Amino acid sequence: MSKLLIVGTVAFDAIETPFGQTDKILGGAATFIGLAASHFNVNSAIISVVGGDFPKAYLELLKDRQIDISGIEVVEDGKTFFWSGRYHNDMNTRDTLSTELNVLADFDPKVPETFKDADILMLGNLHPDIQMNVLNQMNSKPKLVILDTMNFWMEHSLEELHAILKRTDVVTINDEEARQLTHEYSLVLAARKIQEMGPRFVVIKKGEHGALLFHEDNVFFAPALPLEEVFDPTGAGDTFAGGFAGYLAKTNDISFDNMKNAVIYGSTLASFCVEKFGPERMLELNLDELYVRLQQFKNLTQFEIELS
Repeated sequence: MSKLLIVGTVAFDAIETPFGQTDKILGGAATFIGLAASHFNVNSAIISVVGGDFPKAYLELLKDRQIDISGIEVVEDGKTFFWSGRYHNDMNTRDTLSTELNVLADFDPKVPETFKDADILMLGNLHPDIQMNVLNQMNSKPKLVILDTMNFWMEHSLEELHAILKRTDVVTINDEEARQLTHEYSLVLAARKIQEMGPRFVVIKKGEHGALLFHEDNVFFAPALPLEEVFDPTGAGDTFAGGFAGYLAKTNDISFDNMKNAVIYGSTLASFCVEKFGPERMLELNLDELYVRLQQFKNLTQFEIELS
């Protein structure tokens, strides 16, 4: 089993959807990534920063999932990063109502000594300079560096983003962002251009339409499981990334064929995440439910055909 290091936000979210709304609840990219990866019982740690207003019960919740939190800095006189958003009726588009960086504005990540030799480094969505800072603290290049990013960094920190992409093995990105980064509408051409930027593997997330995995000339497609209700899409992409990274860490196999399985596990976990607000569904999920849904994925995609 590999050692997994996660860097990203641990935060407060306030969410409005057509199904209801929340006050401040537990959120953040690293939170969703870590909770998803915890279903594989991997040796993992989170690097992040929170303020003195962050409930200790939330930190204990992460510890209870066997996640090392020694890399989460607590700034006692500071306030935790906060994001608020409202989803439209289609649940695919949203408006950001508020973004308060707070302690994240001066975040200087510190990698715990016990994780400087991590096999897999999951760089959650943050400023590319922070992602580079963490990578530079590793004793040596991890076996696999996975990067998540977004259109904001493409618009405001493109040079820094290109620098970290050169040192990345896998990038996870949505279809809109892939097109923006490469100026290619075709996702096949976009993936090829992104590979030329550095990553050997490209995962393009298409939300309710599944995910694509590219490596050299190989392409794999995983559909999204049709769901009766999508309650809250917040964190689904990070949950996908956490399931992807967690499965690879558990199996200690970073081949293209095994990454296909990792994509399926990531998609399966993400399908649970959207069923309730925040990480609530991930916290109550059990292995029996996970395996039942994995079988549903298999039934969705498996078929026999005679080629004459």
